[in-house]
Amino acid sequence: MTQPIFIAGEWRQGRGDPLASTFPADGSVTARLNAASLADVEEAIEAADAAWRRPEWRGLVPHQRASILYRVSQLIESRLEELAALQTRDNGKPLAETRALVASAAGTARYFAAACETLEGELPTQRSSDLMTLSTYEPLGVIAAITPWNSPIASEMQKIAPALAAGNAVVVKPAEATPLLALKLAELFEEAGLPKGLLSVLPGRGRVIGEAIVRHPRVRKISFTGGTGTGRHLAHIAADKLIGTSLELGGKSPTIVCEDADLEEATRGIAYGIFSSAGQACIAGSRLFVPRRRYDEVMTRLLAITRGLRVGHPETPGTHLGPLISQAHRDGVAAYVDQARAEGGRVLCGGSAPQDAELAQGSYYLPTIIEGLPHDSAVCQEEIFGPVLVALPYDDEDELVGLANDNVFGLAAGIWTADYRRALRLAARLEAGTVWINTYKKFAISTPFGGFKESGLGREKGRQGIQAYMQQKSLYLGLGSEPMGWSN
Repeated sequence: MTQPIFIAGEWRQGRGDPLASTFPADGSVTARLNAASLADVEEAIEAADAAWRRPEWRGLVPHQRASILYRVSQLIESRLEELAALQTRDNGKPLAETRALVASAAGTARYFAAACETLEGELPTQRSSDLMTLSTYEPLGVIAAITPWNSPIASEMQKIAPALAAGNAVVVKPAEATPLLALKLAELFEEAGLPKGLLSVLPGRGRVIGEAIVRHPRVRKISFTGGTGTGRHLAHIAADKLIGTSLELGGKSPTIVCEDADLEEATRGIAYGIFSSAGQACIAGSRLFVPRRRYDEVMTRLLAITRGLRVGHPETPGTHLGPLISQAHRDGVAAYVDQARAEGGRVLCGGSAPQDAELAQGSYYLPTIIEGLPHDSAVCQEEIFGPVLVALPYDDEDELVGLANDNVFGLAAGIWTADYRRALRLAARLEAGTVWINTYKKFAISTPFGGFKESGLGREKGRQGIQAYMQQKSLYLGLGSEPMGWSN
């Protein structure tokens, strides 16, 4: 049976090309559906533009909008196992990871419900006997939300929840490979009582459906998570339309070991930072910098941990690394490793697909560590988006900072040290939007997230996460009792 999609508040068949959600563990088909068509895009956006203007949404006080988000949070929590299993089928992440992502999505809905209820305007200090000013925040209108395949439910909720909390309507274009979680969220929002037309989910190819959505004249903001090339293209479209963007893009994040670090803590954290999610994370700590005097000791520990990681079926308890999203993506990761070998890099572990016959039908790749490459090599500079770590020694802090910042990306970084003075000094010098100290890949929905340089524009999460979907209006109140003294 073909899965319907959610267009302008109605479940029906898309009028576009056939799509399939396949299980990366074995290539089997989880669901079949038809993509949205250009006519579906037009209908969804026209309905969204009408819906956000209606008094039954625009006229709601914040706690009434918040009640829908609270209800969605409860629905997600009540169906955690079902949603986690669906995301595992959609993108191949181990169940332990997808359970955490589903719980995160519930927390995001709950946080923005609370933030919505407490959002305030401003009363600027400019006040006199005849004038008072105040400033309010209002919705933008129709939001285009384009989400990635690596963490669909979490990424989608980080866009949908604040945009709706701010009073907007949202048109979601999920990644072509992973449409099922966005459709499931639409089902939950409908069950929670979201008025019709405020949310649509339009699967399809980015170059067709995504392009049509963002170019539509009624779309007033683009929120995108994905590759830097696509982000740059969307920024050009937004510039032509004079609308805002939130772009969370790629990364090649440095993870730094200082000489005084607890090596057991550091090496376990380094392995988690790069190999969890099979390295398919923009924040993955993919460049490792180690003091030359402790390099051999660190690498011995790290190799022992890495060789002990279990690569296997994502539904098997205890699996550390599931498959990559597709065979084509795995081939791309393998090509980077082959290039590293050709340039003189030494592959210390991994560097191939596993030989286990039970995994032969899936797109698996072993956790890989490479050393001996110059920092200007492609493997050290470009985002691989797979379980590949490149290790580099350094001699002093100035050299370290220069190497860590010598990259077009600036999304995240990790520091492992017992000295917080050193940690804070280093953090201040690193060009990265998020710096973890003695931890990695930990998040709080209340803390803004985004990148420097080619890792993006704007911030998600936090109270700013609602204001990113609003526009500010200033009001001037005349208090004087006399007419303006401009003419007689």
